[in-house]
Amino acid sequence: MDFKPYIRVIPDFPVPGIRFKDITTLLNNGEVYRAAIDELKERVKDWEIDIVAGPEARGFVIGAPLALALGVGFVPIRKSGKLPGETVEAGYDLEYGKDTLAVHKDAIKPGQRVLIADDLLATGGTIATTIKLVEQLGGEIVGASFLIELSYLDGRDKLKGARVESLVQY
Repeated sequence: MDFKPYIRVIPDFPVPGIRFKDITTLLNNGEVYRAAIDELKERVKDWEIDIVAGPEARGFVIGAPLALALGVGFVPIRKSGKLPGETVEAGYDLEYGKDTLAVHKDAIKPGQRVLIADDLLATGGTIATTIKLVEQLGGEIVGASFLIELSYLDGRDKLKGARVESLVQY
């Protein structure tokens, strides 16, 4: 299925010069949303995944249903200060700012095979930070899956050679 027609492009958001890829138009179409999750599942189902991790917030709407479809658990990677338990944190640069991510210390067990799922791979900063957090906890990255990849930003280069699947490329 061609998912590109279901993704709205909004110019100059959140800052001038950014062409924001808005997945809400895909998410509000149940048939297309299910097809996207099913397609991601098909692409990664043989990767021997123990758990899926998704960064806040759109990684939740991709990662959680993908984990459910794969029959594995889901780990939310949150912004600093949002998790109630003991966490590990790491900072990173966005294409238009800075941020810090956190994960519960007990969310991933040493040796677990982790798939990272998010809506978008851009510069790779968020996903590289997610990889760092997973590895701090002893998890093994098996790959990453995305609805969208902005291939012209070379985000794959920051992912330590991890396998990457994306449904739509710009």
